[in-house]
Amino acid sequence: MNEGNQESGTSGMRALAKKVRENVWDIPTSAKPGMLVPGRIFASEKLMQLMDDAVFEQLTNVACLPGIVKYAHCMPDAHSGYGFPIGGVAAFDPEKNGVISPGGIGFDINCGMRLITTTLTEKDVMPKIKELVDTLYNRVPAGVGGKGFLKLSKGEFTEVMRAGSKWCVENSHGWDEDLERTEDSGCIAWANPDKVSDRALQRGIAQLGTLGSGNHYLEIQVAEKIFDEKVAKKLGITSNDQICVMVHCGSRGFGHQVATDYLKVFLNKMKDYGITVRDRELACAPFNSKEGQDYFQAMACAANAAFANRQVILHRVRECFSKIFNTPADDLGMHLVYDVAHNVAKVEEHKVDGKTRKLVMHRKGATRCFGPGRKEIAPIYRDIGQPVILGGSMETGSYLLLGTEKAMEETWGSTAHGSGRTMSRTKAKHMVRGENLQKEMEKRGIYVRTVSYSGLAEEAGFAYKPISDVVDVMHNLGISKKIVWLTPRGNVKG
Repeated sequence: MNEGNQESGTSGMRALAKKVRENVWDIPTSAKPGMLVPGRIFASEKLMQLMDDAVFEQLTNVACLPGIVKYAHCMPDAHSGYGFPIGGVAAFDPEKNGVISPGGIGFDINCGMRLITTTLTEKDVMPKIKELVDTLYNRVPAGVGGKGFLKLSKGEFTEVMRAGSKWCVENSHGWDEDLERTEDSGCIAWANPDKVSDRALQRGIAQLGTLGSGNHYLEIQVAEKIFDEKVAKKLGITSNDQICVMVHCGSRGFGHQVATDYLKVFLNKMKDYGITVRDRELACAPFNSKEGQDYFQAMACAANAAFANRQVILHRVRECFSKIFNTPADDLGMHLVYDVAHNVAKVEEHKVDGKTRKLVMHRKGATRCFGPGRKEIAPIYRDIGQPVILGGSMETGSYLLLGTEKAMEETWGSTAHGSGRTMSRTKAKHMVRGENLQKEMEKRGIYVRTVSYSGLAEEAGFAYKPISDVVDVMHNLGISKKIVWLTPRGNVKG
């Protein structure tokens, strides 16, 4: 999620995007030689202008990949990334030479969001906000070199790769109910640790329970506005002053190494399969090939480690709240609402021209948002649709949404994942000093602890698209429905 360099290209693809209806734009296959499907962008005119030129170039490159089905999609928070734009969604048919590409998943495999409720109100928490954030800062390591408190053996970390969140719960780092409230129950079944390099294992073994850096955060929020009281209540949010906690992080260096390892493999093997790509960053392999399956299984290991990472952080959050308020976490109502992934590939069944087909779904900086009834949704939410957690910048707030049947028709059951950057990290640092930003945010009622002031400056709210604009595009299209708007009161940043 942090891989985009935001460099502006000289692409003429932007000018070829034509508005087909409100908030929907298409780039035709005639725009570039080799395009197998059109590019489709979901955005308002304002958000289209905020996307960097490279987004349009990358999207049309994705549309050239073997086996792609229907469209190369782009969400309203899109910005340029590695190969694929961040905010990219693409489906590939494995029976028609469909590929799998690490660039379509991202380096931080299973970067995702987790939302936790409490029975506390803003009035309860604000007098203790500094003590609470300071405690979280000390108990949940952040930053590039952050190491977790768990000391795992190689065998234990291998089990984490296999079992994900289940390993955590079985080892007293969570509650049983956490698993049913996590995408895939916190465990992707096809993970195979034999496909993971020793280098990746060494990078990941000490990182469980850590936030990392960039736009990752642990945030104390208040439910600012409830749009659908009935659904919000089912999800555990019942009042406008209710305190919640949001976590945003992924597989960290472990996932990065898995992606790096297999990009090298794919670059060397593409010629053997007769595959050429318009950009080396789109290196791929046929999904059904040995190399494609090896990566798919290694990717699942990194995804499981990310689920486990967020699970351990949830456990630490409960411990910190329990300590500060001198009350057991269950009495504080600290239930997991849901945990969603937004950098992952999965095989899913979708309808194509009226027929159900198994497709290899790539979501990079995009969230699954299945409508009601899908078997992949946790039973407790299956009747209403999948919860979606869409994280904004540390200054603007975030949203809890709900997947819809319309999403299944329009976007392969996908929606945006966040605000999306509008400028490079370097430019943001030139525009504000981290120390000043921290003071300004505290004056506005947001207490922040950070490992790095330069890192804090990179994440200033002005460096991102307006979160409400992104959410409204997908809500107005009927793809993901607004349920609750949450705004920050305290934040731990890497």
